[in-house]
Amino acid sequence: QLQLVESGGGLVEPGGSLRLSCTASGFSLDAFAISWFRQVPGKEREGISCINSRGNIDIINDVWGGRFIASRDNAKNTVYLQMNSLKPEDTAVYYCAAQPRCRNPIDFWGQGTQVIVSS
Repeated sequence: QLQLVESGGGLVEPGGSLRLSCTASGFSLDAFAISWFRQVPGKEREGISCINSRGNIDIINDVWGGRFIASRDNAKNTVYLQMNSLKPEDTAVYYCAAQPRCRNPIDFWGQGTQVIVSS
């Protein structure tokens, strides 16, 4: 079954860093673009970035000010989101999502991982 398994979330103090992972199961990630999103309960999902099959970031939301950097390792069938200088307002559920290309409709979502940034 096609699945994106997300991990790496947790509790972190303000100013800290986390690295989220999104690992494909049941398919090869190398032909897909992967987007990262986050969602606060009761609010709309907001986009962070999209990394295409070549490893180029095609969509960057400059709201993040370079704090969040996506990367991928196709040999490990995994896409990453490095999050630095975390702030309390970064508290959210973070999702990865697969699509044929950046800006295409999403095929399916990962399960999400909770990130809590607290003082």
